[in-house]
Amino acid sequence: MRIDVVSIFPEYLAPLELSLIGKARQDGLLDLRVHDLRDFTTDKHRSVDDTPYGGGAGMVMKPEPWAQALAAVAGAGDANDGAEATEGKSAKPVLIVPSPAGERFNQALAYELAEEDHLVFACGRYEGIDERVIEWAEEHFTVRPMSLGDYVLNGGEVAVLAMVEAIGRLLPGVVGNPDSLVEESHSDGLLEYPVYTKPSSWRDRDVPAVLLSGNHGKIAQWRRHEQYRRTAERRPDLLETFDAGKLPRADRTAFADLGYDVVDGHLRVRRDAGNSNDATKGDTGTSASA
Repeated sequence: MRIDVVSIFPEYLAPLELSLIGKARQDGLLDLRVHDLRDFTTDKHRSVDDTPYGGGAGMVMKPEPWAQALAAVAGAGDANDGAEATEGKSAKPVLIVPSPAGERFNQALAYELAEEDHLVFACGRYEGIDERVIEWAEEHFTVRPMSLGDYVLNGGEVAVLAMVEAIGRLLPGVVGNPDSLVEESHSDGLLEYPVYTKPSSWRDRDVPAVLLSGNHGKIAQWRRHEQYRRTAERRPDLLETFDAGKLPRADRTAFADLGYDVVDGHLRVRRDAGNSNDATKGDTGTSASA
């Protein structure tokens, strides 16, 4: 996979040289390139912003530097060439624009984007990028504005760091043990179960006995039921779309203990659970946006 990131602060993306993503780049599993938007300006001040039409606070990022930068990373020739610039390509690159007005990024989208050959991230700043850039880009890219959550950051770089890591770690060979991708939070629509390591007793707190039993069937069941409990407590919204139609009896019982019944293959909070059901409480957990 190739990933291009365009930003006025390319040094902000330096963490992508570290850890598994950095190793994936060194091993040739991921071709990741960071570009300075100011390199595509033509004035001596290398300016990338101007005042907004219609008035208002803040500055807006100018369209021409963005068009030139995006055309260059897409291999689309000069930005003035129009739609013909991408003729002959088997598929358009996917342009991801971090924005509070975008669709919510989640694990399912990470898996979807990990199947693409070429992703381009446009890191906006100030009040955002001139909207005409998005309209122009649709001739050369599949444009997808995306948000990490319902709040605002100073720029798109933080969101891009999160998205690139979430996507990049799904590429074949990046994570040493691919089984770890299957068992982590959100891979099956649920939060991950609690994990423990040595020592078995620490500051008067013991590892659950089942994990020391050696009974793999009971361990798997305990972990599954802990996923249910943790999701019900912390992210009950995830259970609204959870497919419960084929749950075994023991799992239905586990959900019943949490105050949920299975109705037509879906989980429903039991009507008589009332306020005593702590499983319906808790933080629904927003994640970030830019």
